Amino acid sequence: MNDNFRNLKERIRQLDALLATHGATSDLAFAQAVSAVHRAAKHGDRTRDPSPSVRALLEKAETLGRMVAGAARS
Repeated sequence: MNDNFRNLKERIRQLDALLATHGATSDLAFAQAVSAVHRAAKHGDRTRDPSPSVRALLEKAETLGRMVAGAARS
């Protein structure tokens, strides 16, 4: 597995943990974004760097995740 792809998978696991903590029904957009990243990574080539579209999906999910985590702290 490529190191950059390994990093991507670790970031996805962190999003999964956040989703499990806050529940999938608490923020539907966040849950859908995590699901989209999972689907894209599943079909990605693990021997190459993640594609720009997979990275964009990951960044979107992380942004939504920060919003969910920030709202939970408030």
